[in-house]
Amino acid sequence: MRNDQVDPHQRRSGGTIAGPAQGRPEPGRNRDEPEREGLIRPPLFDAVLFDRDGTLVHDVPYNGDPMLVEPVPGAREALDRLRAAGLRLGVVTNQSGLARGRFSHRDLERVNARVEELLGPFDTWQICPHGEPGPGVSGCRCRKPSPGMVSDAARALGTTPDRCVLVGDIGADMIAAGAAGAAGILVPTPQTRMEEIAAAPAVAGDLPGAVDLILRRQRLVSPARDSVSTGADRLATEPNPVAAGSPRRPRCVLVARPDSAGDVLVTGPAIRAVAAGADRVVMLCGPRGRAAAELLPGIDELIEWPLPWIDPQPTPVDRSEVDRLTRRLAEVGADEAVLFTSFHQSALPLALVLRMAGVGRISAISDDYPGSLLDVRHRVPLGIPETERALSLAAAAGFPLPEGDDPALRLRAECLESGPTDGALAEPGYVVVHPGSSVAARACPPDLCARIVTALAAAGHRVVVTGGPGEGALSARVAGRSGVDLGGQTSLTGLAAIIARAGCLVVGNTGPAHLAAALGTPVISLFAPTVSFGQWGPYRVPTVRLGDAAAGCRHTRATRCPVPGHPCLSRVAPDSVVEAVRLLATDRLPAGTTDRPLVDTTDRPLVGTADRLLAGATDGSLAGVTVRVPGGTA
Repeated sequence: MRNDQVDPHQRRSGGTIAGPAQGRPEPGRNRDEPEREGLIRPPLFDAVLFDRDGTLVHDVPYNGDPMLVEPVPGAREALDRLRAAGLRLGVVTNQSGLARGRFSHRDLERVNARVEELLGPFDTWQICPHGEPGPGVSGCRCRKPSPGMVSDAARALGTTPDRCVLVGDIGADMIAAGAAGAAGILVPTPQTRMEEIAAAPAVAGDLPGAVDLILRRQRLVSPARDSVSTGADRLATEPNPVAAGSPRRPRCVLVARPDSAGDVLVTGPAIRAVAAGADRVVMLCGPRGRAAAELLPGIDELIEWPLPWIDPQPTPVDRSEVDRLTRRLAEVGADEAVLFTSFHQSALPLALVLRMAGVGRISAISDDYPGSLLDVRHRVPLGIPETERALSLAAAAGFPLPEGDDPALRLRAECLESGPTDGALAEPGYVVVHPGSSVAARACPPDLCARIVTALAAAGHRVVVTGGPGEGALSARVAGRSGVDLGGQTSLTGLAAIIARAGCLVVGNTGPAHLAAALGTPVISLFAPTVSFGQWGPYRVPTVRLGDAAAGCRHTRATRCPVPGHPCLSRVAPDSVVEAVRLLATDRLPAGTTDRPLVDTTDRPLVGTADRLLAGATDGSLAGVTVRVPGGTA
């Protein structure tokens, strides 16, 4: 079945709607420092933060004696590698021994001085002196798993949390990193619980291994090198000798991501990278990803076509359809093509079609031998976030993300110019619950979602329930008498307008999670472990992960739950969602920014940030929306 829809009005945009990446200072300096001449910004991260005890040095409970400080093996050499790479270093450490009277402030200073004597200087120390709060008592903003110290460290280093990595040894470190929007790497010790290891976004065997991973991720998205890279990099980029030569700016590049909306959204930074190095970008997408592709900057023209080797419910391969696709792609006149795929998909069938269409240079990730189908064959290790995986292919093809463009998800500014301003959505800061999912195994049970809505409303939050086409009955069931039901009434653009004005989004591993990441809206991720959270979790946005990460469906890629009772999500306690909302709202943004905090210090409902008010739908997608509220219709 043919579906050839070309939109000549889909033009690249000079403006974008972005999350917290906008307006950041240059790396390696504080906001009050003069700009250093010739400073090159690292591609992903500006700073690496470390837990102290158990991560940098062996854990001695309540240590106040500097003579007991013993670095973990290889620590000094690993830290020096980061310093040599231009990354700033910081320490974020809970020290409840101060509150307990186990050691003095002077003892702590002497211990930290000994750490620096052995491991070299750190650019910032962030210390929480408070003890663990008792039941029913609100804790401080700094004690991990609260994100306060991560945000403070980023501010002290002249950057933002999404450009930091936190390396730690327990789950509280990873939760603090995620809630701040930073990357996290867990280095387990014998005291680390198995469930903490399963839930971590990334795991390294030791501190040098964590440093290897950080530097590898930096290299992956950097401009391609001339030689084939192997060894510890676990990356191989093989250029075709025929295609090698002096680089030139191509007139037209075809990019392809014929997949779902979420897949298209996470590829957005890589598409921007290609657009920065080409005069014209044409995107081949599938029917499931068309609406998302229309939101991405950098695209001049869209071609929609279902591909039977990609679609989860494919039609039979038809030679006449393949011939028509070949002719349509030949009409594009692309100088080259960059084919983006998920790790379980093959780019080679489309590469063959493009060869038949006369495209002269083709780049793709392929573990399979491509023969003459690819000019740049790129390989990426497992576990790399999908956004960075795509960026690494773009860089290998000769399209690194340009200086000044941060690798965060973005949307076209002209797609979101005005939002819903009346009725139940007049005031921003509500909590959105999106219960549906394109994959059944990743969906939270409806009854549990309904209890989550009730718990959030009981805690004082305004709750909006959304759903895609055909999910009206689901959203009504979940909203019940406590939530505002908008299920099935908005386009993807309209959904973006609603999410942009939200304080946070409660959602599974599905497209709206990545939409929220592109808008900078914090996410409570009800994440089924069928795929890797490190690859598919919301990218570079404050996130709290909930669910059983060690459930029997772990890494099965199942589309329907293979374990009776759906234990990975059915056991999520509604109160834990309420607590996750509180955790995401604990921290305040740095003084002097234009954003308002998510909440004030009282227990009032969430308040959205000023930057997220510039959001809405220009296609009339919200016109005529009926807001169903408890006790009637508004």
